[in-house]
Amino acid sequence: MENLLYTNKTFEKEVFTNTRINNKEFEDCVFKNCDFSNTDLSNNTFMDCEFIDCNLSMTQLTGTSLKTVLFKNCKLLGVQFNTCLDFLFNVEFQDTILNYSSFANKKMSKTIFNSCSMKEVSFIGANITNSVFENCNLDNAIFNNTLLAGTDFRTAYNYKIDPEFNPMKKAKFSTQGIVGLLDKYDIKIE
Repeated sequence: MENLLYTNKTFEKEVFTNTRINNKEFEDCVFKNCDFSNTDLSNNTFMDCEFIDCNLSMTQLTGTSLKTVLFKNCKLLGVQFNTCLDFLFNVEFQDTILNYSSFANKKMSKTIFNSCSMKEVSFIGANITNSVFENCNLDNAIFNNTLLAGTDFRTAYNYKIDPEFNPMKKAKFSTQGIVGLLDKYDIKIE
């Protein structure tokens, strides 16, 4: 990638593994079936972009701006979203694997997570108020000092959240999901 600015461009079946792509701007771009695994994408700006069927596992995003970016059917193992710039940070995830990723200390209210695998994802100190976890596997996801007011967990599963350490006024849970709020008490609910 030689240009500094890419607008309205579709990248398809490109392989960028183990490379550096830095200090570029992508606006209204679509990435389809691209492999960015182990790529350094630091200090880039992605605005109104879509990643579809892409592998971004272990991608570095230090200082990167994600402004209204959709990840659909992607693999994002171990991605440290907490290193992205906070200004206008806005992401959405559909049918995506986010296992071992981190959103620690991110301000990301109203974020949509739809049918995602989110095993061991860190939300420590994050603000995810009014977000939606639709049909998401939150097995061993870490919620500590996480703002959860109004967040919808009704169809999420395998989560364990301590209400004492995570403000969750008006958060929504299913009846069977209440077990994940009482886990620390080691009680049986039948």
